[in-house]
Amino acid sequence: MYNPFSLSEKTIFITGASSGIGKSIALECSKMGSKVIITGRNEERLNETFTQLEGEGHSKICVDLSNHKELDKLVDFLPTLTGLVNCAGMADYVPFPFINQDKLNKTFDINFFAPAVLTQKLVREKKVVGNGSIVFISSISGVYCSAYGGSLYSASKGAINGLVKGMALDLSAKQIRVNSVNPGVVDTNIFESGVIAEEQLVEDMKKYPLKRYGKPEEIAYAVVYLLSDASQWVTGSNLIIDGGYTLL
Repeated sequence: MYNPFSLSEKTIFITGASSGIGKSIALECSKMGSKVIITGRNEERLNETFTQLEGEGHSKICVDLSNHKELDKLVDFLPTLTGLVNCAGMADYVPFPFINQDKLNKTFDINFFAPAVLTQKLVREKKVVGNGSIVFISSISGVYCSAYGGSLYSASKGAINGLVKGMALDLSAKQIRVNSVNPGVVDTNIFESGVIAEEQLVEDMKKYPLKRYGKPEEIAYAVVYLLSDASQWVTGSNLIIDGGYTLL
């Protein structure tokens, strides 16, 4: 059956695949027929993701992307890729007056420098083929809005979206597309800690026109589109998936 969104005969590498959005992207890509290579810092959770992948030919490697010395090891491990999804990230909400150099370094190392340097190494080593697709998981925060205590996180995500625009131009001659997906709040296991009361979450959801947070698989579906041949004329875009939050 004809399916322009199929990922069959594609090899896709996904960072941050041990949980949340990254895990969902890995699972959905495998369901769409691609060979999937996943990485994450937590080996136990990475193995859990790996056992849930559909199909054959997948592989995994446990790496701390914030350790730049491990990036070369990762690049050597990877085969030629059709798609790359930079999903690994962190959020540290701190009021601006209390941000220090250590927090700046940690957030930007993980959210910006690691994916930027890794992607550059892969491109230089010709590990991303022509007609390939690079996708960054960004956020509506820092691009379209922010939150109290969110200046540091917003800055790192704003930097990613700027990087995407420039990369899309620089890599267009190689026929490599570069895009980002910008979610609103997504209901992942970050809420299981109980730090935020259920009542607060319900009240916050009312700010969304669709009256709920997103689901990890809903972000994954957008990534599948950007990795597939259905989006061959899409590059340099920052795709918003936020339940209508930024309309208000």
